[in-house]
Amino acid sequence: MTFDQIIGQTAIKQHLLSEHQQGRIPHALMLHGPEGNGALPLALAYAQLLLGNSPMAEKLQHPDLHFAFPIYKKVSGKDSYCDDFLSPWRELLLTKPYFGMPEWMDMAGADNQQLVIYANESDAILRKLSLKASQGGYKVMIIWLPEKMNTECANKLLKLLEEPPAQTVFLLVSEQPDRVLQTIRSRTQMMAVPPLSETDIEQTLIDRYAVLPAEAHRIARSCEGNMAQALRTITSGSDNDYYFELFVELMRLAYARKVKEMKLWSERVAGMGRERIKAFLDYSQRMIRENFIYNFQRHDQLNYMTEAETQFAVRFAPFINERNVIGIMDELSLAQRDIGQNTNAKIVLFDFALKMIVLIKNR
Repeated sequence: MTFDQIIGQTAIKQHLLSEHQQGRIPHALMLHGPEGNGALPLALAYAQLLLGNSPMAEKLQHPDLHFAFPIYKKVSGKDSYCDDFLSPWRELLLTKPYFGMPEWMDMAGADNQQLVIYANESDAILRKLSLKASQGGYKVMIIWLPEKMNTECANKLLKLLEEPPAQTVFLLVSEQPDRVLQTIRSRTQMMAVPPLSETDIEQTLIDRYAVLPAEAHRIARSCEGNMAQALRTITSGSDNDYYFELFVELMRLAYARKVKEMKLWSERVAGMGRERIKAFLDYSQRMIRENFIYNFQRHDQLNYMTEAETQFAVRFAPFINERNVIGIMDELSLAQRDIGQNTNAKIVLFDFALKMIVLIKNR
């Protein structure tokens, strides 16, 4: 991955290149921002630059390039390390560098398991970085989603950041920097990476993925600066189609006050696994927002819905209004927070579903 292969983010690319040219290399840099913004490709390009743009670095096989990322335990009760997942990790980075947790879970074969950076990984990081650079230059450690580190791992990493080995650069890529220990954030140079522009995504879909201009325009508008989401849309609409079906089903059950069926709905959704539940709740927030906007004049210029979603909005949008939109969005945010904190998914989803009975009637 080189800087000229990265979509948009011109100002950040120029800043990183300038710092390198001036020899102002931070020992720890945290690139942070929403999913699909290109922060991970930026970290890869910067790492490759630090390692001399060698063919080994380009193939992610440079001996001084190391990675840490969320994983699961392959065998219950036995420690697993990121190196155990290095082959699928490299394959995903090389073939699809704009990705999120759903793509990594599929590639790693995680099914519905919760992914974490375990405490033992900090010991592995220390061992790797304590060795002398094999090529006599920098050693680079890229940590994807440091917010997924458990507390013990985060505390051990803090010690490394306080006293980093010589010629070592940490590149942290975070989607939720507020969930990273403040003491870690204070020891890194923070660099916000904004969502991609609609124009950059649209042109990339046309040029690199041969998407027809009209469809590329629609996708670019709907994905809110998230290239990972744009690629999900063109490669497989199955997840979004399923989320749409689940959303429509819940709204209809809530309107009809079918509590028994809502409980069954909650149990079915809970079986998708936490990462996909969070993705569904993200989708639901988007649908609530889009249906609220649909009520206004000239909604055709403001809405980013598919044809099926728009057809549903014709009848559903009036139910989302000034009296309930904030309440619904708040409940979705709370449900997403609780799912992220490992609260029982069936209880969280059923509780949210029951609240929708009241909120959806508040017309």
